Amino acid sequence: MTDLSPDCLDTRLLDDFQRDLPLVPRPFAAMADVLGTTEAEVLDRLRRLQDCGRISRVGATCRPNTAGASTLAALAVPEARIEEVAAIVGAEPGVNHSYLREDRWNLWFVATAPSDAGLAATLSRIEGASGLPVLSLPLVRPFNIDLGFRLCGPRQPLPPDRAPDMAALRQDDRPLMQALSEGLALVPAPFAALAARLGRPEAEVIARITALAHARILTRVGVIVRHRALGWAANAMVVWRPPCVETAGCALSQVPGVTLCYQRRTVPDLWDWPLFCMIHARSRPEALAVLDRARVLPELAGAPHKILFSTQCFKQRGALIEAA
Repeated sequence: MTDLSPDCLDTRLLDDFQRDLPLVPRPFAAMADVLGTTEAEVLDRLRRLQDCGRISRVGATCRPNTAGASTLAALAVPEARIEEVAAIVGAEPGVNHSYLREDRWNLWFVATAPSDAGLAATLSRIEGASGLPVLSLPLVRPFNIDLGFRLCGPRQPLPPDRAPDMAALRQDDRPLMQALSEGLALVPAPFAALAARLGRPEAEVIARITALAHARILTRVGVIVRHRALGWAANAMVVWRPPCVETAGCALSQVPGVTLCYQRRTVPDLWDWPLFCMIHARSRPEALAVLDRARVLPELAGAPHKILFSTQCFKQRGALIEAA
């Protein structure tokens, strides 16, 4: 079991570099300088954390619906078919997250694709193979979509999100973004290795990553952790029906312990909850304490809501931005 005491080098590595990976030719050496250790030690620890499933990669998270298409979707699966249908969903290359949650709509997944047509085809295949209708809830507005948070110490609100500068995106960025979604090689010069793979100069690769991160098209460049494997197993999705989604979302996103917050499309007669937030906690009581702080916000006082705890993770990986 990884030691997550505040002074543990693993903890410092994860807390300090979930974002702001040094965008220099030897990023792991730069991390080592900050941590007071060696490049070899940083690489060894990252490889070990990846091998044991506590981090998924060192790379980037890409803003939804910028270089590709995405949606949050759900199925209402009979209990006897959960494993079967989860396998159908997980077999789709564009499904990058899939969870079982406590609700009638119980199998939730994020589907990504290079295009709207590709996304529609993914959902259609899932419907056809499962025989179940897919509830698709595309993003309307993000209030906070940066899941990086410190694993030790008091919970802190994340800074409000800002709109992406889509003028910064170039067509030849897609292969680069796909590679970052899959993860950098854990070698001393990962950007040189990536540049060689893409047939581009290293300096250009670093410059493009820097530009995309500054434009908020890459929402985070750093160590992408697997929270459940690190003890943050009480993962709750809370959905709300507030009087004003915009003001409620802005306020909710600033509650310490709320790790994601966004507005999604509603579906008449099926899903009338427009505001979503995620709470990641180490226990259900801890998650419910965060929810209690959200409930008393003036913007949410008395607003109908429900909480959907996840009970099983079936799949977690980076987004599909470019077809193989």
